[in-house]
Order: sequence, then structure tokens, then C-alpha cells
Amino acid sequence: MIEKKLFSTAGIPERAILVAVSPQRQTMAQTEEYLNELEFLAQTSGIVTIGRITQNLERPERRSYLGKGKLEDLKQMVEASGVDMVVFDDDLTPAQVRFLEAELKIKILDRSLLILNIFSQRAQSAQAKTQVELAQYQYLLPRLTRMWSHLSKQKGGVGMRGPGEKELETDRRIVNDRISFLKTKLDEIDKQNVTRRKNREQLVRIALVGYTNVGKSTILNLLAKSEVFAENKLFATVDSTVRKMVLNQVPFLLTDTVGFIRKLPTHLIESFKSTLDEVREADILVHVVDLSHTQFEQQMDVVQGILSDLKAVDKPTIFVFNKIDNYKIEAPEELPDVYDPVLGWHSIEVPVKPTLEELKATYMNHQGRHAVFISATEKTNIGELRDLIYKLVLEKHLTIFPNWLPVIETYDTTAEQV
Repeated sequence: MIEKKLFSTAGIPERAILVAVSPQRQTMAQTEEYLNELEFLAQTSGIVTIGRITQNLERPERRSYLGKGKLEDLKQMVEASGVDMVVFDDDLTPAQVRFLEAELKIKILDRSLLILNIFSQRAQSAQAKTQVELAQYQYLLPRLTRMWSHLSKQKGGVGMRGPGEKELETDRRIVNDRISFLKTKLDEIDKQNVTRRKNREQLVRIALVGYTNVGKSTILNLLAKSEVFAENKLFATVDSTVRKMVLNQVPFLLTDTVGFIRKLPTHLIESFKSTLDEVREADILVHVVDLSHTQFEQQMDVVQGILSDLKAVDKPTIFVFNKIDNYKIEAPEELPDVYDPVLGWHSIEVPVKPTLEELKATYMNHQGRHAVFISATEKTNIGELRDLIYKLVLEKHLTIFPNWLPVIETYDTTAEQV
């Protein structure tokens, strides 16, 4: 398999400055974490970040996003560094983009356009490619005046791929026609998917859900003995992958879904409706959480919020706290002081790795009826996860086939692609 390059069309990584407005109720630690996520998105898209600018405001300025002073600081940073673009952590209005481009004389990207770029790189199936293209056109439609006026002067690069470069000569009418065509095409694909899912109604369906880059694909590979692409990058996979599994003669379907993220673009949610139907129609959800992430609780809230929007939050759910091998807690306060020739006697904090029993005694084990702590990469406690899945699958399977009984008392595991 040839690995798809994630750099710009010129073959050289583009450089960027990251910008965010921090509401006054938001802590600096949260702001830094959000900018770290934005930087991770940029790296996934092939962008090298060389600086950051933040400003505390109740809300972004309507015209310039930043205040006058911070905008001047940004302008000076852009001129001094010679970067290719500025990436904003919020969605910008067309008016804001036009103003910022006129002021900074450089390419402007917002969070949605950056995520759309990653999705366009990662989409593999015809359905995912159509969904991403539709989201791109819907994003670009209100920005045609800006995009069409200057794209011909650009050499391409992140944020400028896809419909923009190929349709420079189009006008609003043609773009609207293209959107209509893509919606019709997706409707046809959706009808095929509905038929395919109806054929699966006799099987229990499980959907892996969670924030992006929490290890869903790795868990699917581990449970189903498959080779789904998994990588330590945001949105490593954007296509739903379904595997048929059998545990102790009980068959079921396990689906890996696209990861969620804070401020997921509305256009992507609308375009990926048919993909998200896998979540809506699942019998059981496996909510995977990256326990080692400093903001894992906020990530859980984001996922639960999106599940609530999908009306899927009340389904039977297994909370899987993954990456326990990287999870550490602060040292106890009674840690003795140490002597340093320069610093003298002083206390130190050595992160402590909790045991599995200690993790089970925490509040996290009471997030729902079912919770399990694992490390997918280290294959730690996978047996407990498999047992828990089997227990819930069997309960649902018996509602479909009340008189079912296993032929023999064994605990076998098989899986196949569907």
C-alpha cells in the first residue's frame, strides 16, 4: 500500500501561526489544551506550526476576530516569520476572512476548513469521498467571492485542495448544481446502506464510538483480528468499518465509526448522516476513552453531547478506558523531601502508575452500568472487555432468539469482514 502524503501540493510542508480567542470563563490550561489539539490537527494535515497567539475576550470581534492590539501583534509575527498561513481555532465568517486576508495578506484557515482538509486526505470509500466533497462545497458556497477571486494566484496547499482548485471557473449556480448532484448521489448510497443494514437486523450490532485518536481502530483490530488502518493521528480513519464476530457461538457485528471532536463542523455532521446511522441503529455502544489524555473528561462530554444530538445516548453502553499504560496520577503528599546540592532539601512529584484494582476503585468505574480499563497496545485486560461484550450481546441475542441455546460449552472467537 502506498502511503498518502500529507504535505502540500508543492511537496514542502507549509508553516502556520495558530490563533485562538479564550473566553474569560476559560482557564489558561484549557486554552493551551485546545491549541495543542489544533496543532495536532495541523500536523495531521501536514502543517508545521511556528507560533501561537491567544487573547482573552468574551467573544471574538465581529469584524477582525482579534482586538486591534493583538491583530497588530499577529501582523508583525506574520511579517517576521514569513509563514504561509494563519489558522484560527474557531469558524470564521466570510467577512472576517476577507478582512483578515486584506490585513495580513496571507492565506487564512479556520478550524472547519482544516478538518475538511484532513477528511479529504483520509477518505477512501466512494461514500466517504462523496460526503467530504459535499461538505467542502457547502463550506465554500458562501465564500465564493473570496475563493474565486484569489485562488488562481495560489499554488495550492492545505485548505486549497479539492473543489476549489478544480472549479475555479464555476459560479454559484454551478456549485449549487454540484451540491444537488452530490446529495442525490448520497441518497442513492444511503438507500443501498439501508437495504444492507436491514439484512443485518437478525444480528446484534455494536458501534465503537469516542473522541478521535482514542484507539477505536486498534481495539477493533484486536477484537476482530483484522488489519484496519490505525495511526496516532486525528481522524486516521473516516470510513465506517464493519466486522462480523462470533463469541461462544453468538454472532454479532462490530462497527468502527468516525471519531468525534470538539467543534466538529456542521457540514460534516450533515454530510456524514448515513455513516452516523450506524451509531443510531446500533444495539450497544462501546464508548472508548483515552484515559491518558489530560482532558479526557471533557472529551467524554463532547462525545456524549453528540450522541445526545443523534438520539443515541440512552443505548446500553460499555465505557472502555483505554491507554491505562500511559495513565499516571500525582505522587502522595507524604513523599519525603530529597536533597540537591544546588536546590537543597526540596520535595518532588513523581507520577505514580495506579494498579488495575486502584483504577476500578475510582469514580470512573461508576460512569455507567459497565466500565472496563484496558490498554489496547499492551493487550492489557482485553479478556474482561471481551467477557463484558459477550454478556451484553448474549442478552440482546436472546431477545431476538428466545429459544437459542449454545450447542457446546466453548468460548471461541472468530471474525470476518462484511
